[in-house]
Amino acid sequence: MTIEHTDVVTAVGELSDAVLRFQWGTSLAAVVALTVLATLAGWWLSGRVRRPLQRITATARHLSLSNLDERVGLVGPPDELKELADTFDAMVERLRRSADSQRRIVANAAHELRTPLATQRALIQIGLEDPTPERVARTRADLLEVNRRTERLINGLLVLASAEHGLENPEPVALDRVVEQTVAETSPEDVTVTVHTVPVTVTGDPVLLHRLVANLLDNALRYNRPGGTVHIDLTRTGPKTSDPTRLDPTWSEPTGTDRSGAATLTVRNSGPVVPAERVDELFRPFSRLPHGRDRRRDGAGLGLSIVAAIARAHGAELSARPNPDGGLAVTVRFPAG
Repeated sequence: MTIEHTDVVTAVGELSDAVLRFQWGTSLAAVVALTVLATLAGWWLSGRVRRPLQRITATARHLSLSNLDERVGLVGPPDELKELADTFDAMVERLRRSADSQRRIVANAAHELRTPLATQRALIQIGLEDPTPERVARTRADLLEVNRRTERLINGLLVLASAEHGLENPEPVALDRVVEQTVAETSPEDVTVTVHTVPVTVTGDPVLLHRLVANLLDNALRYNRPGGTVHIDLTRTGPKTSDPTRLDPTWSEPTGTDRSGAATLTVRNSGPVVPAERVDELFRPFSRLPHGRDRRRDGAGLGLSIVAAIARAHGAELSARPNPDGGLAVTVRFPAG
């Protein structure tokens, strides 16, 4: 019995050692296999993460003013990388629109500046060929008029570029005082101007806002008819209303120094009939509608495009509609200051 017990103990011990060796071997093999799988999975995942980033980087390196039509165009689940690629594509689209706008402005400006330069050259060559006192005086007056037009064109381009650049240091501006000051600086000849304003303050650039009101008033006076009218209305939207185009009937004009609320500026004039389908053209640089207008009073076609640029810079909504009996009604809705 003693020998048999010893044999059993020995057999059990050998079995235990064999099980331990098997477990160690299996564990080691499992660790090695898991390490290899983890390495492969990490390499695959890192490659999958790197590929979109490499695609975005390659697109950014290839972009220039000549190929702003390229996009990342990343497809996949809506994760952080997809959001980054979409944001990058949206930024490139804004750059493309800005570059196209600048190209058009430069091309149109070159065309517009070529005309007065050619006129000046012709006046100098022809008008001064036989310099009699009367001819010199007439040529001098013509040259001064051409010079004034060129100066207005250059000033308009500078204001347009400044508005497109955006606002650097916005500040509270009393828009009603800007309107009243602009009207006071204007001397209409045969057009009646009526003004209705309420105290309201907006956030923006006072110089650009003055230019916006001045251009709207100048456009309303320039393209009018003898004995015509211009109506300027500045209203304020109550703080409780959700629709900025309608006044809250439960809100009354506050007293004291409270000037809060969104502002709505409307300039409406009489004048020639404007086709509804061509209203949008008026807000493009160097765009003019010659039908029914006096070409001697035509400007460079920058007035309303400057208004549109200033409105965008101030986060305002710009709209226009032709009046049934002629003329135009332009409305600028400013957010609450």
